[in-house]
Amino acid sequence: MSHLLSIEPLTREAFAPFGSIMEADPASMRFINGGNTERFHALARVDAAGEGAGAIINIFRGQPRVFPYSVTMMERHPLGSQSFSPLQDRPWLVVVAEDEGGRPGRPRVFLANGRQGVNYARNIWHHPLMSVGIASDFIVVDREGPGSNLEEFYYDEAFVIRDPFEGG
Repeated sequence: MSHLLSIEPLTREAFAPFGSIMEADPASMRFINGGNTERFHALARVDAAGEGAGAIINIFRGQPRVFPYSVTMMERHPLGSQSFSPLQDRPWLVVVAEDEGGRPGRPRVFLANGRQGVNYARNIWHHPLMSVGIASDFIVVDREGPGSNLEEFYYDEAFVIRDPFEGG
C-alpha cells in the first residue's frame, strides 16, 4: 500500500460522504434587499448536538504547510459540524477520511479553489486547517457547549502529500 496521497479536485459528488461544499452556486442564489444583494441560500446546515450546545463563528488564521507534508493525525468532532470558508481567494487543501471501526481510514486530499468552503459533517475525520503558500484567514462556524467535542487519532505511519502546485 502506498502512503503517498493524491490530490483530487473538490467537487460536490466526491465530498458528499464527508459534508457539503459552500460556494456561490447560482442554483442557490436569490435576490434580497430590493434586488441589491445576491443571497446564496442555505449552503450548509450547522449540526450542534447536546443540551446547551450552540453555534459560534470564529476567524482561524492558518499558517502555510511545508511540502512534502506528512499527515500523521486526524481529528473529528462527535457533537457538531464544523465549516471553513476562506476569506481570501487562495487555494487550500481539505483532508478527510472515512471511519473504519472507530478510526480514520486512508485520507483523501481535495484541492479547494479559494472560493470554496466546506462544512464537515458531525463525526467526520479530517485534518486540521491546511493553508497553502501563505497564511490565510477562514470564517469557521462550529459548536460550543458542554461535552467533549474533539477526538484525535495518530497514525502508525505517515501519509505524504506532495506540493499541490509542483508536477510529479
